Amino acid sequence: MLSLTVGSNPLPPGVVLEVLRGGGSPEAQYVVNTLRVPRTVTGVVVGAALGAAGALIQAFTRNPLADPGILGVNAGAAFAVAIGVAFFGLRDISSFVWLAFLGALAVTIAVYLIGSSGRGTADPIRLTLAGVALGAVFAGMTTGMTLSNPDAFDQMRSWNAGSLLGRGFEVLGPVVPFIAVALVGALLLAPGLNALALGEDVARSQGANVAGIRVGVIAAVTVLAGTATALAGPISFIGLMVPHVARWVFGVDQRVILSVSVILAPVVVLLSDVLGRVLIAPAEVPVGIVTAFVGAPVLIALARRRRASTLS
Repeated sequence: MLSLTVGSNPLPPGVVLEVLRGGGSPEAQYVVNTLRVPRTVTGVVVGAALGAAGALIQAFTRNPLADPGILGVNAGAAFAVAIGVAFFGLRDISSFVWLAFLGALAVTIAVYLIGSSGRGTADPIRLTLAGVALGAVFAGMTTGMTLSNPDAFDQMRSWNAGSLLGRGFEVLGPVVPFIAVALVGALLLAPGLNALALGEDVARSQGANVAGIRVGVIAAVTVLAGTATALAGPISFIGLMVPHVARWVFGVDQRVILSVSVILAPVVVLLSDVLGRVLIAPAEVPVGIVTAFVGAPVLIALARRRRASTLS
């Protein structure tokens, strides 16, 4: 309700409800139906995807400070968008989405191949190191391209800050099925992640398919974080902070952590978006900047607690 009522043109809740029932003035209908409803739905979808992706990657790497960007997802998406802007002249957010998704997928596959090369299998530490290294390389290349032609990258700078503004159903609709399938897959992976928390040998003795769980987690994180990044740009701290809070409050059962993260993360995204609308009204602060300011103090407070710094 806050997301539908608060903004540069504030509307009373009664007016919003009237519009949602099919009434209201043309101006109110435009503000609610064209601007705020798609923006709110996008915030819910992006938040749920980032929350689930964060919970998965923290359980997979057994690192409570991991986030989806650790596999290079954000860097891959941003690099693909930069390629589209620099070489294909793309300027519209609807054309960014698929490029960003493909970039996230390509980099994640590269991370897995690098982490699997050499001796041994692709364990969480090797994958993390490969993700951080590739992410740094692609982030540097993206920055270089952005600085080389500031005018052409105007639209990308807005996307790169993390924003829900201007995301209509024509952008959101085609990617929602991917997120829905990945969310279901994430919930199905949760019992296997509980077994992995006890160690790979114990997990195998309990009948868990360790290799299958690894591939499933990487695929789900790629789809969830890649699609969320494609839609709204890289929004930081959601995938890191929300699962951390869920674990601290509700315990270490991955089924519960995933479920709570899918519910709590959209709340944080929407509240941050609403806050960004009023901080410097009538201008707006992108939601990605607000989440960083909100998330950092919360994460510091949690990290100071003895139990919050572990996965057990």
